[in-house]
Amino acid sequence: MASGTAPSGGSPPGTLLHSLVRTKPVDDIVAEGGQGEGGELKRSMSLLQLTLFSVGATLGTGIFVVLGEAVPLAGPAVTLAFVLAAVTALFSALSYAELAGTIPVSGSSYSYAYATLGELVAWVCGWCLLLEYAVSVSAVAVGWGSYLNEFFDKAFGFTLPAAVSGSPGSDGGWINLPAVAVVAIAASLLLRGTSESAVANMIMVFLKIGVLVFFCAVAATAFKSGNMSPFVPMGWAGVSAAGSKVFFSYIGFDAASTAGEEAKNPKRDLPLAIILSLVIVTLVYVAVGLAAVGAMSWRRFALSGSEASLAKVLDESTGMSWPSIVLSFGAVVAIASVVLTVMYGQTRILFAMSRDGLVPPVFQKVSRRASVPVANTLIVASFIAVLAALVPLGKLVDATSIGTLFAFALVSAGVIVLRRTRPEMPRSFRTPFYPVTPLLGIGFCVYLMVGLGGVTWLVFLAWAAVGLVAYFAYGRRHSRLAKPPELRKESP
Repeated sequence: MASGTAPSGGSPPGTLLHSLVRTKPVDDIVAEGGQGEGGELKRSMSLLQLTLFSVGATLGTGIFVVLGEAVPLAGPAVTLAFVLAAVTALFSALSYAELAGTIPVSGSSYSYAYATLGELVAWVCGWCLLLEYAVSVSAVAVGWGSYLNEFFDKAFGFTLPAAVSGSPGSDGGWINLPAVAVVAIAASLLLRGTSESAVANMIMVFLKIGVLVFFCAVAATAFKSGNMSPFVPMGWAGVSAAGSKVFFSYIGFDAASTAGEEAKNPKRDLPLAIILSLVIVTLVYVAVGLAAVGAMSWRRFALSGSEASLAKVLDESTGMSWPSIVLSFGAVVAIASVVLTVMYGQTRILFAMSRDGLVPPVFQKVSRRASVPVANTLIVASFIAVLAALVPLGKLVDATSIGTLFAFALVSAGVIVLRRTRPEMPRSFRTPFYPVTPLLGIGFCVYLMVGLGGVTWLVFLAWAAVGLVAYFAYGRRHSRLAKPPELRKESP
């Protein structure tokens, strides 16, 4: 393994500034791929599995609830809003594709930032992703319990008692056992091995896409051309507002990048998986949006409630209850898939941070039997389960989106930095229209971040402040780059 660090702005080694801006050489990052303490991650994921991992992380609760919020803003032109959001996401996706093919490791945007922008920026990026992943998957697990109850109610006429299906603070809630159950199921799959998790995710993704195709087919039987006119009733300002609303239903397309050390052919497959997953999700979103507004007047969406919007379309289209039962089942499957893939991503980012010495070594210990980080997975699952079972998440869920946008912006910036510092480096995918594409990626992310509310920014800044304390108390002193070159281990 190479022993030196990349230039760090000319600051002398050993100084505070040097430690904050030191970068980890790309060659070192790639050379460490798959290595953990006690074992190695296994390269077992194909292009199809990688693509469906990103689809599984993206195609979740968003499509089941977002139409009820977006259609009143844009009317039938909600389909254009999905395309607008997809184009915005594409700028970041292209940057992810270039760096994923160049630096195919588990750390995703954290590792890309470490190679290009320095240790402190990488730490803040990784720290924000920990909040975004943990809180978002906890919220998704809570939502899974709600959809499970809805499915039980429609299919069998009963619901779980409020005391064991709601967190403290909700009506009669004491503990959310369904949320704990779905986290435990996801953890058990992850502990069995990456290939087993990938197969389970493939089955769930095909099921939920099948349910959404079923929705489109049923809604198409009630399609009325009059519902599509006027197509843009609120003007392009409405389309733009709806685009901002639905953008967050695209978050998750980068999930494949966290599997860089378990992909069979990462340099070829990671860029393809990221782009293909974005295309697949966009086609599904546009088809569902078109079918929904064609079957039910866009004005009625504001009355039906966001969480019931798709079910309301089926109820009005058929006059029967069984189609909405099928849809509820699809929502249960969709959310379970998100829990699995997002938990996987968080464990792999912690794995990469631990290997760099920035978090305790327990997170990089790999089981020789299953070739997965067992302790890491158990710790993450336990934390998420407690959070989902006992903590009313409230607006904290919305605040996690800013961490994702921050990571997206850093990845686009990383493409620019690496093109300047390592122009000769082989790249299996090159972002087209450079540097316009990454600059637009940064611009759109900053624009969306500025538009977020004050509470969101307060949570983001407070979490970042806690992260800085953790970095100076532990990460900076234990960083592998802080050790003299001759004392660094040749392998983690």
